[in-house]
Amino acid sequence: MVATNLVRFQTSWPTYPLSHYMIGFSIATCIHIGVNYFAGLYEREATIGSRAWLPRVSSAMVIGIGFDGLGAILADRYLMPRLNLGILLVVGTVVLTATRYISRRLSASRKGPVRVAVIGPADQRLAAQNSLKSDRTKVTVVAEGERLDSIIGQINDLNISEILILDLAEMYRAFPNEIETLSTTGIRVHQRISSFETLLGLNGIRQIAGMPFVRLRTNALADHQYRLKRSFDLLIVTLAIPIWVPALLLLALYVRLVAGRGVLYRQERVGQWGQPFTILKFRTMIRDAERHSGPQLSRLSDPRVIGKLRWLRSTRMDELPQLINVLRGDMSLVGPRPERPELITGINQVVHGYARRHETKPGITGLAQVEGRYDTNAEHKLGYDVQYLVNWSIFLDAQVLFKTIWIVLARRL
Repeated sequence: MVATNLVRFQTSWPTYPLSHYMIGFSIATCIHIGVNYFAGLYEREATIGSRAWLPRVSSAMVIGIGFDGLGAILADRYLMPRLNLGILLVVGTVVLTATRYISRRLSASRKGPVRVAVIGPADQRLAAQNSLKSDRTKVTVVAEGERLDSIIGQINDLNISEILILDLAEMYRAFPNEIETLSTTGIRVHQRISSFETLLGLNGIRQIAGMPFVRLRTNALADHQYRLKRSFDLLIVTLAIPIWVPALLLLALYVRLVAGRGVLYRQERVGQWGQPFTILKFRTMIRDAERHSGPQLSRLSDPRVIGKLRWLRSTRMDELPQLINVLRGDMSLVGPRPERPELITGINQVVHGYARRHETKPGITGLAQVEGRYDTNAEHKLGYDVQYLVNWSIFLDAQVLFKTIWIVLARRL
């Protein structure tokens, strides 16, 4: 702002432009800080195998400039001279990238060498250690072994911060037990990949001492992503109140007339991090539907469903009360569907890694619901849920929501 006024007015600044620029530049600053936060620019990063800053910073700057332009349309006044938006895009990208790079270097200098454990066959470990020694990256190999479980007990004593797995077969063997154990410690795990794994369409490959790795997602989402997802949920639910509240009341009246008392059905489900919560649904089955059969999964043509309420279930409108669960913070609009505790116990014994779907809030709808079918088995649904966690973005949530609306309108099972 100071540079702009010096160029335009030298040392004789008019009162109006100064106050106008102060307000405009202050608003723009808040916008860009918010965008940078939700883009992960202030998130703690790994000390090795870090991604380049320039693409991330430039993306954040473009989004921030877009919000600046949107503010100009809504307020009918630019936050700053239009030429400054272009200058801000270029200069802001360069300066932020430079400060991120300097911050990374200072942090690495302060922390000292990265303490690493190398896991894999002996010949591969030797080759990896030679690459690490010849690289400028400050890395100290403090533990090694053929199997991951051989070094887990030494993590705290040796102050290990990163683990490099060189053999894909070891990662298969260690999942889910050792990998899930590491997810609670904050240790970053990197899996080396070959040309064969790249055929699977892997992206986000990171370079460590000239070797290609992918970082295992021991946690589903970063802190800033959780907060962005929660903000998105609250924004959508709040804006849609004039639509879903009247619909909720009309459907409640219909269920009351058709099925009698007990309009809402309350049931315990497993939420984020395995914590139980009470889910809300419109009752579409006969009373005490599980009195004789006990807990069981619903079927495509379940005889327990009341005939005149079958359409409510097929269009998934019986899930509408769960918007209240979203407001409470028990659920999200999009995420893995929550299951009952007594059913999860059995599924965990058959489907390895099923607990990973609990790393985010359960959703009213999810990728498994819009891409799979009503009777898709648990293992296949887990595949969709893990894909959702790994590829999460606001755009993916929006895509799933739009597809869910289409399914409801089309009454597709």
